Amino acid sequence: MLAMLSGCGTAPKLSSKSPESAHISQPATDTHYYDEIQAMLLLYQQHNEWHGTPYRMGGISRSGIDCSAFVQVTFRDLFGIDLPRSTDQQFRNGRKIPRAELRSGDLVFFRNGRHVGIYLEDHKFLHASTTRGVMISSLKNTYWSRHYWQAVSLRH
Repeated sequence: MLAMLSGCGTAPKLSSKSPESAHISQPATDTHYYDEIQAMLLLYQQHNEWHGTPYRMGGISRSGIDCSAFVQVTFRDLFGIDLPRSTDQQFRNGRKIPRAELRSGDLVFFRNGRHVGIYLEDHKFLHASTTRGVMISSLKNTYWSRHYWQAVSLRH
């Protein structure tokens, strides 16, 4: 049990590439690429605003929030997308995608759908950790890699 909890508490290894230094290496007319960069920048801003907010089962505010509520609030506030409250319904709202096709803004699910986060870039995702609150974690972390289940895209 301690090993499971310590996986949630592992600090992420951030890439040397900060969101502010992201540059568009493809033509600006490639709107999907542009949308992905915009999504990533907005998600990093969301992290800055919510970082450290404690996890609270059933919580929906900055005094405490759970993983599915954090995803719901983030998509509503940043993208104007109304998602259901539960991880099960959030999973059903998207189109399943292979892990190799993850893009910024895709949802990543763990432990058979009992935890959800939002993919950022470079194997990193934003979520409300049960032990450390809102944070960025790595899919390469042993815990998250072992418990990874599915991913869905909300893009058409």
